[in-house]
Amino acid sequence: SDVKHRWELGVIFLLAAAVLSQAKTNRGPNLEPIAPGVRAPGFALSDPDGKVVRLSELAGKVVVLEWINRNCPFVKRHYREGTMKRLEERFGQEQVVWLAIDSTKHLDPNQNRAWIREHSLPYPILDDRKGTVGRRYGALTTPHMFVIGKDGRIAYQGAVDDDPRGRKQSSDRTPYLEQALSQVLAEQPVAIPETAAYGCSVKYAPQS
Repeated sequence: SDVKHRWELGVIFLLAAAVLSQAKTNRGPNLEPIAPGVRAPGFALSDPDGKVVRLSELAGKVVVLEWINRNCPFVKRHYREGTMKRLEERFGQEQVVWLAIDSTKHLDPNQNRAWIREHSLPYPILDDRKGTVGRRYGALTTPHMFVIGKDGRIAYQGAVDDDPRGRKQSSDRTPYLEQALSQVLAEQPVAIPETAAYGCSVKYAPQS
């Protein structure tokens, strides 16, 4: 409804002002986003139905990693606008594999399964509730995007675009992720390989 939509935009407005401090709080001495050019850490994570996805089995393909939390207003806004699905549909036919990763400590696979159905997602949401993979990549926010090139190295990390508050018209946004994918697939250097991710802080489980 319009009321709910306005409420979510209000929440996004308030959260956007705190995004940088949230990221710094989560960053910690051992949590830095993995830099472009570095080899992507391997992982094996399960989808809500228990199917295991291994990065090693995707060698030679371009892989997009999207850190997700279905309760985050920033994530809700992008899914309401269809950002991720649109990009996956555009690039998915060009040997791009899209994987969402949920590193939320109170992750519920059943609710992620429902989210996949609700949005008719063609890609899985992988279970990283222990936060092992998120910490390896230095994922700070939801969403936080990583593009892995065919060479297995990070080609891009950061934000979807330059519009944290969702106030710009789509034509006025700088689509960092879309540009990076286009350049990777064209085998060109990524002009902007790193940006500051915005969103809700990743709700990691405490480390033992």
